[in-house]
Amino acid sequence: MAARLMKALQYSSHGGGAAALKHVEVPVPTPDKFEVLLKMEATSLNPIDWKIQQGGIPFFPRKYPHIPATDIAGEVVEVGPGVKDFKVGDKVVGYRPNFSGGGLAEYVVTKENFTAARPSEVSAAEGACLPVAGLTAHKALTTADVKLDGCGPQKNVLVTAASGGVGHYAVQLAKLGNNHVTATCGARNVELVKSLGADEVLDYKTPEGAALKSPSGKKYDAVINCASGISWSTFQPNLAAEAKVIALDTTPKAFWTYAVKKLTFSKQQLIPIFSSPNREGMEFLIKCAKEGKLKTVIDSKYPLSKAEDAWQRSMDGHATGKIVVEP
Repeated sequence: MAARLMKALQYSSHGGGAAALKHVEVPVPTPDKFEVLLKMEATSLNPIDWKIQQGGIPFFPRKYPHIPATDIAGEVVEVGPGVKDFKVGDKVVGYRPNFSGGGLAEYVVTKENFTAARPSEVSAAEGACLPVAGLTAHKALTTADVKLDGCGPQKNVLVTAASGGVGHYAVQLAKLGNNHVTATCGARNVELVKSLGADEVLDYKTPEGAALKSPSGKKYDAVINCASGISWSTFQPNLAAEAKVIALDTTPKAFWTYAVKKLTFSKQQLIPIFSSPNREGMEFLIKCAKEGKLKTVIDSKYPLSKAEDAWQRSMDGHATGKIVVEP
Protein backbone atom coordinates (compact mmCIF):
# COMPACT_ATOMS: atom_id res chain seq x y z
CA MET A 1 0.00 0.00 0.00
CA ALA A 2 1.34 3.43 -0.91
CA ALA A 3 2.30 5.66 2.02
CA ARG A 4 -0.09 8.44 2.92
CA LEU A 5 1.32 11.83 2.00
CA MET A 6 0.97 15.18 3.74
CA LYS A 7 1.86 18.75 2.91
CA ALA A 8 4.76 20.30 4.80
CA LEU A 9 7.44 23.01 4.64
CA GLN A 10 11.10 22.17 4.96
CA TYR A 11 14.58 23.52 4.35
CA SER A 12 17.71 21.65 3.33
CA SER A 13 20.64 23.72 4.60
CA HIS A 14 21.58 26.55 6.92
CA GLY A 15 20.68 30.07 5.82
CA GLY A 16 18.29 31.41 3.24
CA GLY A 17 15.54 32.68 5.52
CA ALA A 18 11.92 32.43 4.39
CA ALA A 19 12.96 31.97 0.75
CA ALA A 20 14.66 28.67 1.63
CA LEU A 21 11.43 27.10 2.89
CA LYS A 22 10.03 24.72 0.30
CA HIS A 23 6.52 23.28 0.03
CA VAL A 24 6.74 19.51 -0.24
CA GLU A 25 4.70 16.34 0.12
CA VAL A 26 6.18 13.78 2.50
CA PRO A 27 4.89 10.58 4.14
CA VAL A 28 2.64 10.94 7.18
CA PRO A 29 4.74 9.85 10.19
CA THR A 30 3.87 6.74 12.21
CA PRO A 31 3.76 6.98 16.01
CA ASP A 32 6.40 4.91 17.79
CA LYS A 33 6.20 3.58 21.33
CA PHE A 34 4.77 6.19 23.74
CA GLU A 35 3.98 8.56 20.86
CA VAL A 36 0.74 9.97 19.44
CA LEU A 37 0.02 11.11 15.89
CA LEU A 38 -1.76 14.46 15.66
CA LYS A 39 -3.74 15.96 12.82
CA MET A 40 -2.45 19.49 13.13
CA GLU A 41 -4.77 22.40 13.90
CA ALA A 42 -2.16 25.05 14.77
CA THR A 43 1.52 25.62 15.35
CA SER A 44 3.28 28.76 16.57
CA LEU A 45 6.69 30.07 15.61
CA ASN A 46 9.48 31.01 18.00
CA PRO A 47 12.71 32.91 17.32
CA ILE A 48 14.70 29.74 17.99
CA ASP A 49 13.10 28.20 14.88
CA TRP A 50 14.77 30.62 12.47
CA LYS A 51 17.90 30.92 14.62
CA ILE A 52 18.42 27.19 14.06
CA GLN A 53 17.98 27.76 10.33
CA GLN A 54 20.59 30.53 10.46
CA GLY A 55 23.07 28.16 12.09
CA GLY A 56 22.93 29.97 15.42
CA ILE A 57 22.35 26.83 17.52
CA PRO A 58 25.28 24.36 17.29
CA PHE A 59 24.47 20.84 16.05
CA PHE A 60 20.86 21.75 15.14
CA PRO A 61 19.09 20.55 13.12
CA ARG A 62 20.34 16.99 13.48
CA LYS A 63 19.57 16.11 9.86
CA TYR A 64 18.28 17.53 6.57
CA PRO A 65 15.79 18.11 5.13
CA HIS A 66 14.26 19.66 8.24
CA ILE A 67 10.61 20.51 8.90
CA PRO A 68 10.73 23.29 11.53
CA ALA A 69 8.45 24.42 14.41
CA THR A 70 7.98 22.76 17.77
CA ASP A 71 4.77 24.13 19.39
CA ILE A 72 1.78 22.12 18.24
CA ALA A 73 -1.94 21.67 18.83
CA GLY A 74 -4.26 19.20 17.17
CA GLU A 75 -6.38 16.07 17.39
CA VAL A 76 -5.04 12.62 18.19
CA VAL A 77 -5.67 10.35 15.18
CA GLU A 78 -3.44 7.42 16.13
CA VAL A 79 -1.66 6.22 19.27
CA GLY A 80 1.51 4.20 19.46
CA PRO A 81 2.18 1.18 21.70
CA GLY A 82 2.28 1.97 25.40
CA VAL A 83 0.26 5.21 25.26
CA LYS A 84 -2.06 5.29 28.28
CA ASP A 85 -3.29 8.86 28.74
CA PHE A 86 -4.62 9.73 25.28
CA LYS A 87 -6.98 8.18 22.76
CA VAL A 88 -8.09 8.88 19.21
CA GLY A 89 -10.22 12.03 19.12
CA ASP A 90 -8.55 13.81 22.05
CA LYS A 91 -7.68 17.48 21.54
CA VAL A 92 -4.18 18.20 22.80
CA VAL A 93 -1.28 20.64 23.01
CA GLY A 94 2.19 19.25 22.48
CA TYR A 95 5.85 19.97 21.92
CA ARG A 96 8.50 18.65 19.56
CA PRO A 97 12.19 18.92 20.52
CA ASN A 98 14.08 21.61 18.61
CA PHE A 99 16.34 19.10 16.89
CA SER A 100 13.29 17.24 15.57
CA GLY A 101 10.87 20.03 14.60
CA GLY A 102 7.91 18.90 12.51
CA GLY A 103 5.25 21.51 13.27
CA LEU A 104 4.94 23.03 9.79
CA ALA A 105 3.03 20.05 8.43
CA GLU A 106 -0.45 18.56 8.30
CA TYR A 107 0.44 15.72 10.71
CA VAL A 108 3.06 15.30 13.41
CA VAL A 109 4.04 12.76 16.06
CA THR A 110 4.96 13.75 19.59
CA LYS A 111 5.79 11.92 22.79
CA GLU A 112 3.01 11.30 25.28
CA ASN A 113 4.93 12.98 28.11
CA PHE A 114 5.31 16.14 25.97
CA THR A 115 1.55 16.32 25.45
CA ALA A 116 -1.31 17.79 27.51
CA ALA A 117 -5.09 17.72 27.10
CA ARG A 118 -6.66 20.88 25.67
CA PRO A 119 -10.12 21.84 26.97
CA SER A 120 -12.70 23.39 24.66
CA GLU A 121 -12.27 26.78 26.38
CA VAL A 122 -8.73 27.02 24.92
CA SER A 123 -8.54 27.29 21.13
CA ALA A 124 -5.99 25.37 19.12
CA ALA A 125 -4.23 28.63 18.20
CA GLU A 126 -4.01 29.66 21.87
CA GLY A 127 -2.82 26.23 22.94
CA ALA A 128 -0.12 26.09 20.28
CA CYS A 129 1.40 29.32 21.60
CA LEU A 130 2.00 28.03 25.12
CA PRO A 131 4.75 25.36 25.11
CA VAL A 132 7.93 27.35 24.42
CA ALA A 133 6.95 30.97 25.18
CA GLY A 134 4.64 30.26 28.10
CA LEU A 135 6.90 27.72 29.76
CA THR A 136 9.96 29.93 29.25
CA ALA A 137 8.16 32.76 31.05
CA HIS A 138 7.11 30.35 33.81
CA LYS A 139 10.63 28.99 34.24
CA ALA A 140 12.18 32.46 34.22
CA LEU A 141 9.91 33.69 37.01
CA THR A 142 10.32 30.60 39.19
CA THR A 143 14.10 30.70 38.69
CA ALA A 144 13.99 34.29 39.94
CA ASP A 145 12.00 33.12 43.01
CA VAL A 146 8.93 35.09 41.94
CA LYS A 147 5.81 33.54 43.45
CA LEU A 148 2.94 32.97 41.03
CA ASP A 149 0.30 31.97 43.57
CA GLY A 150 0.23 35.10 45.73
CA CYS A 151 1.74 33.20 48.67
CA GLY A 152 4.88 34.95 49.78
CA PRO A 153 6.33 38.44 49.71
CA GLN A 154 5.44 40.72 46.82
CA LYS A 155 8.41 41.36 44.56
CA ASN A 156 9.24 44.16 42.17
CA VAL A 157 9.64 42.57 38.74
CA LEU A 158 10.93 44.07 35.50
CA VAL A 159 9.96 42.43 32.20
CA THR A 160 11.74 43.71 29.09
CA ALA A 161 10.26 43.29 25.58
CA ALA A 162 6.95 42.75 27.33
CA SER A 163 4.84 42.76 24.17
CA GLY A 164 6.70 39.79 22.69
CA GLY A 165 5.91 36.09 22.91
CA VAL A 166 7.63 35.34 26.23
CA GLY A 167 7.26 38.84 27.64
CA HIS A 168 3.48 39.08 27.44
CA TYR A 169 3.14 35.80 29.32
CA ALA A 170 5.74 36.86 31.93
CA VAL A 171 3.79 40.03 32.75
CA GLN A 172 0.57 38.09 33.33
CA LEU A 173 2.14 35.26 35.32
CA ALA A 174 3.97 37.72 37.58
CA LYS A 175 0.70 39.53 38.27
CA LEU A 176 -0.96 36.22 39.19
CA GLY A 177 1.30 36.29 42.23
CA ASN A 178 0.35 39.87 43.16
CA ASN A 179 3.80 41.17 42.30
CA HIS A 180 4.56 44.73 41.17
CA VAL A 181 5.44 44.64 37.46
CA THR A 182 7.33 47.23 35.45
CA ALA A 183 7.48 46.46 31.73
CA THR A 184 9.24 47.82 28.66
CA CYS A 185 7.93 47.83 25.10
CA GLY A 186 7.55 50.08 22.07
CA ALA A 187 5.20 53.07 22.20
CA ARG A 188 2.55 51.36 20.05
CA ASN A 189 2.15 48.55 22.58
CA VAL A 190 2.08 50.52 25.86
CA GLU A 191 -1.70 50.27 26.29
CA LEU A 192 -1.70 46.57 25.42
CA VAL A 193 0.93 45.80 28.05
CA LYS A 194 -0.99 47.84 30.62
CA SER A 195 -4.08 45.76 29.80
CA LEU A 196 -2.10 42.61 30.60
CA GLY A 197 -1.61 43.88 34.14
CA ALA A 198 1.67 45.79 34.16
CA ASP A 199 1.74 48.44 36.89
CA GLU A 200 4.24 50.64 35.05
CA VAL A 201 5.14 50.60 31.36
CA LEU A 202 8.25 52.20 29.86
CA ASP A 203 8.74 53.06 26.20
CA TYR A 204 12.19 51.61 25.62
CA LYS A 205 13.05 54.38 23.14
CA THR A 206 12.77 57.15 25.74
CA PRO A 207 15.74 58.01 28.00
CA GLU A 208 13.89 56.64 31.06
CA GLY A 209 12.96 53.47 29.21
CA ALA A 210 16.46 52.91 27.89
CA ALA A 211 17.79 53.35 31.43
CA LEU A 212 15.14 50.89 32.74
CA LYS A 213 14.26 53.22 35.61
CA SER A 214 11.01 52.49 37.39
CA PRO A 215 8.80 55.63 37.45
CA SER A 216 8.04 54.87 41.10
CA GLY A 217 11.72 54.59 41.93
CA LYS A 218 11.43 50.92 42.94
CA LYS A 219 14.48 48.70 42.74
CA TYR A 220 13.89 45.39 40.97
CA ASP A 221 14.06 42.11 42.86
CA ALA A 222 13.79 40.17 39.61
CA VAL A 223 14.33 40.97 35.95
CA ILE A 224 12.98 38.81 33.13
CA ASN A 225 15.11 40.00 30.24
CA CYS A 226 13.36 39.05 27.00
CA ALA A 227 15.27 41.66 24.99
CA SER A 228 18.70 41.42 23.43
CA GLY A 229 21.61 43.81 23.70
CA ILE A 230 21.01 45.16 27.22
CA SER A 231 24.22 45.19 29.24
CA TRP A 232 24.62 44.33 32.92
CA SER A 233 25.75 47.92 33.55
CA THR A 234 22.28 49.11 32.47
CA PHE A 235 20.50 46.75 34.85
CA GLN A 236 22.80 47.13 37.86
CA PRO A 237 21.82 50.64 39.11
CA ASN A 238 18.18 49.58 39.19
CA LEU A 239 18.62 46.30 41.07
CA ALA A 240 17.81 45.44 44.68
CA ALA A 241 20.64 44.07 46.80
CA GLU A 242 19.86 40.40 46.04
CA ALA A 243 18.24 40.73 42.62
CA LYS A 244 18.24 38.02 39.98
CA VAL A 245 18.39 38.90 36.29
CA ILE A 246 17.13 36.03 34.12
CA ALA A 247 18.66 36.11 30.64
CA LEU A 248 16.77 34.53 27.75
CA ASP A 249 19.33 35.81 25.23
CA THR A 250 21.92 33.17 26.08
CA THR A 251 25.00 34.75 24.51
CA PRO A 252 28.63 34.03 25.51
CA LYS A 253 28.63 37.42 27.25
CA ALA A 254 25.66 36.36 29.38
CA PHE A 255 27.44 33.17 30.46
CA TRP A 256 30.59 35.18 31.23
CA THR A 257 28.63 37.57 33.46
CA TYR A 258 26.96 34.59 35.14
CA ALA A 259 30.36 33.05 35.90
CA VAL A 260 31.86 36.30 37.19
CA LYS A 261 28.91 36.85 39.55
CA LYS A 262 29.23 33.31 40.87
CA LEU A 263 32.99 33.44 41.33
CA THR A 264 32.84 36.78 43.13
CA PHE A 265 29.98 35.61 45.40
CA SER A 266 27.85 38.53 44.25
CA LYS A 267 24.37 38.69 45.76
CA GLN A 268 23.15 40.14 42.47
CA GLN A 269 23.05 37.38 39.89
CA LEU A 270 22.59 36.95 36.17
CA ILE A 271 21.19 33.53 35.26
CA PRO A 272 20.87 32.31 31.65
CA ILE A 273 18.07 29.80 31.10
CA PHE A 274 16.77 27.52 28.36
CA SER A 275 13.19 26.42 27.78
CA SER A 276 12.37 22.93 29.04
CA PRO A 277 8.79 22.02 28.10
CA ASN A 278 7.04 19.40 30.20
CA ARG A 279 3.48 18.18 30.70
CA GLU A 280 3.10 19.50 34.25
CA GLY A 281 4.05 23.01 33.21
CA MET A 282 1.82 22.92 30.14
CA GLU A 283 -1.12 21.71 32.23
CA PHE A 284 -0.62 24.66 34.61
CA LEU A 285 -0.62 27.17 31.74
CA ILE A 286 -3.61 25.55 30.04
CA LYS A 287 -5.53 25.66 33.34
CA CYS A 288 -4.72 29.39 33.68
CA ALA A 289 -5.89 29.98 30.11
CA LYS A 290 -9.08 28.00 30.67
CA GLU A 291 -9.88 30.09 33.76
CA GLY A 292 -9.25 33.34 31.92
CA LYS A 293 -6.15 34.15 33.98
CA LEU A 294 -3.71 33.92 31.07
CA LYS A 295 -4.39 35.57 27.74
CA THR A 296 -2.54 34.77 24.53
CA VAL A 297 -1.91 37.76 22.29
CA ILE A 298 -1.82 36.56 18.69
CA ASP A 299 0.02 38.87 16.31
CA SER A 300 -1.10 37.17 13.12
CA LYS A 301 -2.32 33.91 11.61
CA TYR A 302 -1.25 32.27 8.34
CA PRO A 303 -2.34 29.16 6.46
CA LEU A 304 0.30 26.47 5.87
CA SER A 305 0.31 27.50 2.20
CA LYS A 306 1.75 30.89 3.26
CA ALA A 307 3.87 29.78 6.21
CA GLU A 308 6.96 31.36 4.66
CA ASP A 309 5.28 34.74 5.24
CA ALA A 310 4.85 33.83 8.90
CA TRP A 311 8.53 32.87 9.00
CA GLN A 312 9.54 36.25 7.60
CA ARG A 313 7.24 38.03 10.06
CA SER A 314 9.00 36.27 12.93
CA MET A 315 12.45 37.07 11.54
CA ASP A 316 11.56 40.75 11.23
CA GLY A 317 11.32 40.87 15.03
CA HIS A 318 8.36 43.24 15.37
CA ALA A 319 5.57 40.82 16.21
CA THR A 320 3.24 41.66 19.09
CA GLY A 321 2.64 38.39 20.87
CA LYS A 322 2.67 35.15 18.90
CA ILE A 323 2.62 34.17 15.22
CA VAL A 324 0.42 31.19 14.35
CA VAL A 325 0.24 28.86 11.34
CA GLU A 326 -2.97 26.88 10.87
CA PRO A 327 -2.73 23.90 8.50
